[in-house]
Amino acid sequence: MNPLQWLIPWEASFAIIAVIAITAIIFIRGCLRCRLLFRQKLYFGAGLLSLYAVTQTQVEYYAEHAFFVHQLQSLVLHHLGPFFIVLACPKDALSAGCPMAGKQLIRKISGWPPVRYPVNALFHPVCAVIMFVGLIVFWLLPPVHFIAMLDWRIYRLMNWSMALNGLMFWGIALNSHSMRSPGSRIAMMLVVVPPQILIGALIFFTPHELYPVYSLCGRAFTGISSITDQQIGGLILWTQGAMMSVIGVLIVIRKELRQPNQGDTQSTVLFRL
Repeated sequence: MNPLQWLIPWEASFAIIAVIAITAIIFIRGCLRCRLLFRQKLYFGAGLLSLYAVTQTQVEYYAEHAFFVHQLQSLVLHHLGPFFIVLACPKDALSAGCPMAGKQLIRKISGWPPVRYPVNALFHPVCAVIMFVGLIVFWLLPPVHFIAMLDWRIYRLMNWSMALNGLMFWGIALNSHSMRSPGSRIAMMLVVVPPQILIGALIFFTPHELYPVYSLCGRAFTGISSITDQQIGGLILWTQGAMMSVIGVLIVIRKELRQPNQGDTQSTVLFRL
């Protein structure tokens, strides 16, 4: 395959392309209006590009035809992509780059009680943890996963829910402006580790095929058996939770030690990693 063909979407989604493109344009406009560090731009660009790469390139074909690639896709959508975007502290840049009409609309919608109260509830640490783990469990239930991989509408819903929930969770856990103490944010990241390890271990050690949909649709890698594919996918889930949470905990601790009496300046001062 020509390397450039990898960039062609397997199943193009106007909504995904539009959201990523608009977000990138707003961020670039914000960069021209406020002072950002290079690593801040690098983190945001890496996060946004990674979300695009796993949903709007040929990678998506393999995610639909190999369970372990699907788990890698979920890792990017739920962990890596949102993690890098939040780590970039893009709030000031996005605010500076957003048109005035957009800011007014956001203020109006966010101030509407039917929106404000559910959002406040969703951003509570306990609810955020339950949703973070719950979505992983829900989409990996064999009957649910089977339907999601066959119906493109549910498949898109799955990907959207993982990405948005990842942004919400890591936005609370990594951002001191979330009004949560460092201890509670560290606890959030540690609490989600055991369930992910348990789910990954259950998938890894199950001796029979849990996700026959990949055999039904045709496997991308014919040299890998269904059980091996399943075990690799389980191992990815097994390790990703601990890996990302440990990194997140270290970032919060280091940030608090270096700036014990200061909040994030987001646009002028970035995490000193």
